[in-house]
Amino acid sequence: MGAKCTRTEFEYTYTDEPHATRRKQILAKHPEVRELYGPDYTMFLMMPFIVGFQVWMCWLLRKCSWPITFLAAYVISGTINQSLMLAVHENSHNTVFGAKRSLWTRLFGMFINLPIGVPIYISFKKYHGDHHTFLGHHAKDRDLPHPIEAKFFDRPITKVLWLILNPIFYALRPSLVYPKPLIWWEFVNLFVQLLFDLMIFKYCGGWKGIFYLLGGSILGSGLHPMAGHFISEHYIFFDKKQQTSSYYGPMNYLAWNVGYHNEHHDFPWISFRRLPQLTKIAPEFYKDLPHHTSWVNCLVQFIMNPEIGPFARVKNATSAGFHIKLDDSGRFDIKID
Repeated sequence: MGAKCTRTEFEYTYTDEPHATRRKQILAKHPEVRELYGPDYTMFLMMPFIVGFQVWMCWLLRKCSWPITFLAAYVISGTINQSLMLAVHENSHNTVFGAKRSLWTRLFGMFINLPIGVPIYISFKKYHGDHHTFLGHHAKDRDLPHPIEAKFFDRPITKVLWLILNPIFYALRPSLVYPKPLIWWEFVNLFVQLLFDLMIFKYCGGWKGIFYLLGGSILGSGLHPMAGHFISEHYIFFDKKQQTSSYYGPMNYLAWNVGYHNEHHDFPWISFRRLPQLTKIAPEFYKDLPHHTSWVNCLVQFIMNPEIGPFARVKNATSAGFHIKLDDSGRFDIKID
């Protein structure tokens, strides 16, 4: 089973999340950062080729054996579909068409969604903004593991299981922890996705085509090098108060630069292609922040290091019911609601 995690509780902070503060400091010192704002159509030009390739792979695998199909689903579709999920994330920030063209953004998001196999775009966009606005909030940041998850998956073998099941937890956590009403665009997303899946099943490989896409999405979000970003972004590897960590490495080419995660949280509306420019414009704000150079190493450390596990996240103490006040002698006293 391996060593049990030494953390038995989340790390709590009484300060505001750092990104809004750093954003103000950067804009005050480097107002030229505003030149990085605005739509970026690069993804729009690239996406038809990526979606088309996945459809072609479904057709190509129709006569292959199941072992070959499984291998292709993990290696090829796992990589591409995780990249598409990160494209969904990028587009949800209105970086492709801009905030004023919401219809184009939604339609394009559902197009990106097609090879993923399940309708995620509209629901993801509905919830993801809260992760930025309420980073570390006990209930509103759905990226935080539930305490039950953290308590159960506390040894290497169970952490491996948690990584494998991560797609399920990541999908269900928002609707269970802090549910929002369904909107009609979610039903449109569902209808479009089911129609696409039916076409894949009928004309492009049957169950093998479906498994290549859906299996790739599940496998690529679990114990897969591309899924290392889930762990690298907000889990505590360095200073215990650092809520966000960037990754600088070659996987960013496949991940729409999501590794530039401090930069992304500081300026969510700057497109993936321009985030490295932000780092170059304001290096004094980023060069001294600890960062990752390997997503695979993040996964290994998460599994094997007893100091890292689902509890290795920073929460806002006030949102969890902790309040600081001074007692009569002038000492700090912590009150729990």
